[in-house]
Amino acid sequence: MTTPYPPQQETADGAIDEYEKFCDLVAGLTPEQWDAPTRCEGWAVRDVAGHVFGVAVDIADRASGRRTADEQAAEYRVLTPKALAEELRGKARALRGPFAGMSERSWTSPGPMGYRRGESVLLLLQDTYVHADDIRAALGLPSDRGPGLAATVDFVRFALERRGAAPARFVLEDVGTVEVGEGGPEVHGDPLDFVLAGTGRKDPAACGLDTVPNIYG
Repeated sequence: MTTPYPPQQETADGAIDEYEKFCDLVAGLTPEQWDAPTRCEGWAVRDVAGHVFGVAVDIADRASGRRTADEQAAEYRVLTPKALAEELRGKARALRGPFAGMSERSWTSPGPMGYRRGESVLLLLQDTYVHADDIRAALGLPSDRGPGLAATVDFVRFALERRGAAPARFVLEDVGTVEVGEGGPEVHGDPLDFVLAGTGRKDPAACGLDTVPNIYG
């Protein structure tokens, strides 16, 4: 099965929209919330936010992959919620034009970290969405089930196919049918559970998604 390529305008806008929502989420956090532990092992909320900010810095500097997630978190965890949100918002808005303005050839050409450029933008959208959910979970806030969730489902599907996961047909509430490969069993589930299982944040067996491996190994 050929994996559909990410649509450029929709994916570019979605990635920046997720940054905007992330900034809205963290800007007003209290010191206690900033230091709250998250489900990302060894990371507080400030570390998660520092990593998300560091990814944007590295993209702006054309240095994606230069630093590990831990290095990004360590460098920017010292920022206050308000300062990080303000700086991240500016960097994100500056990326909208370059993302949306790529030629078709550039959008589908090899990019950093082993992905084509359009795939990298979808990866960015997914990374921002799931880390925002890490923070929401740490603070007892409800998950965002807006457009970012459906786009993140699409990235997880793409990543499962890329790593050669067993074929399956996932019927996800409010999202629809997501096919990984050709054939395989039909599995019903929740789209957020699909994302959390696929990114190693939830036991797939506990939510009836046994066929979803961690896309990060």
